[in-house]
Amino acid sequence: MTEALELNGKRYRKPARPTVVICVDGCDPEYIERGIADGIFPTISGFRQRGYLGAADAVMPTFTNPNNVSIVTGAAPSVHGIAGNYFLDRKTGREIMMTDDRLMRSETILALMARAGVKTAAITAKDKLRRLLGRNLDGICFSSECAAAEIEAMVGRSKPDMYSADLSLFVLDAGVKLLERGAAELLYLSLSDYVQHGHAPGAPEADAFNRAIDDRVRRLVELGASVGLVADHGMNDKARPDGQPNVVFLEDELNNRFGTGAVRVICPITDPFVRHHGALGSFVRVYARNGADIPSLIAASAALPGVTMVLGAADAAERFELPLDREADFVVLGDVNTAIGASRAEHDLSGLAGHRLRSHGGLGEQRVPFILSRPLTPEYRHIAASRNLRNFDIFDFALNGLA
Repeated sequence: MTEALELNGKRYRKPARPTVVICVDGCDPEYIERGIADGIFPTISGFRQRGYLGAADAVMPTFTNPNNVSIVTGAAPSVHGIAGNYFLDRKTGREIMMTDDRLMRSETILALMARAGVKTAAITAKDKLRRLLGRNLDGICFSSECAAAEIEAMVGRSKPDMYSADLSLFVLDAGVKLLERGAAELLYLSLSDYVQHGHAPGAPEADAFNRAIDDRVRRLVELGASVGLVADHGMNDKARPDGQPNVVFLEDELNNRFGTGAVRVICPITDPFVRHHGALGSFVRVYARNGADIPSLIAASAALPGVTMVLGAADAAERFELPLDREADFVVLGDVNTAIGASRAEHDLSGLAGHRLRSHGGLGEQRVPFILSRPLTPEYRHIAASRNLRNFDIFDFALNGLA
C-alpha cells in the first residue's frame, strides 16, 4: 500500500501516478451541464463514462479564499481559520485582506506531501492566494499574475493581464509544462473567475474559455495524470430585469434607520480584483457600534427585500462551520439574485462596463462540480452515493479513491 499521511482526521496516500487537482474558480454546475450538452467539454464529458462526474457543496461563505484553503487542508474554515477574502480584526479594528498565511490554523496537504518527498506544485491565477496555498510548502509555488521571467519562458508567453481569461489558462499551461518535465507529481491549480463574473453559461466568451480548459485537461490526461476538478463556488445573476445591479446596501439601510455609525458592514468578497464585481456578493458580516441593539438590527435586516437569512455569530459559526472568534455580531445573506453591499459610496460598479452583475457568496452558489478523470473504487463509489460530498473532499478522492 502506498504510504499515507494524516491531516485533520483524514489519511492521504502519496500519489501512485501524477495527480492534478484543478479549482475552476466560479464554475457553476450549469457551465458543465450546458457545456456538455453543447459539445464544449468533449474530454470532461467522457469522464461521465470512464471517471466520475458529480457535484458537491462548497464551504460558506462561498468566496475564493475560504474554499481554496478548505480544499488544500481537507477541512472547513472552523479548522483552518480562513473565513473570507477580507475581514475586520476586532483586536486592532483594522480591515485587512486575508492573504497572510499566519492567519491559517492548519497545515496543508501540499506542504505535508512535499515534506514527505513528493514533488509538489501549487499554481494560482491570483497572487492573493499564493501565500495561503504555499504555507510551509517546500516546492513550486507561484501565481500567473506575478509570474517571474523563468516561468514566462517555461510557458512560452508573457504573464497575462489580471483581467483576462488567460490568467487562468496560463496556470493550466504551466501545470502541463511541469508535468511534461517531470518537475511535479502532485499539482494544485487554482484558476480565476474573471470569465464567469462577466459571462453566463452558453455565452460565446464562456464557451471559448471552457473549450480551452477542456483542451488542457485532455493534455494532462494524455500525460498520464489523474485529474480532479472542483470549484470554490458557483455564480449567479444579481441584476434586475433592466440590467441594473440588484443590491441591498445594508450599511446605508441600517445607519439610516438606527443612526449614523450604528453598524459597520464588511463584505468578505473584497479582494484586489473588484472591477468585475464591485466587491458585491451575497454574504456580509455586520458589526454593531455605538451601543446599537443587535436583536433590533437583526430584525430590521431580515425584513429587507432580497435578504434570505440572518444569523447571529454563534448560529452562523455552528451552521456554516466557521471560526467563532473571527465572526461578526451577525451575518446577512442575500437570496440567489440579490447582492448585499455596505454603503453605496464604497462600491464602484463602473467596471461592469455594461455587463450584468454576476456574483457569489451565498447559499445559491454553494453547489459546485466534483469531477474525476478515472473511475472510483467500490468504497468511494459508495461514499459518493451515500453522503453529500464537499468540495474539500477532492484530494481524498483523487489520492485515495481512484481505481
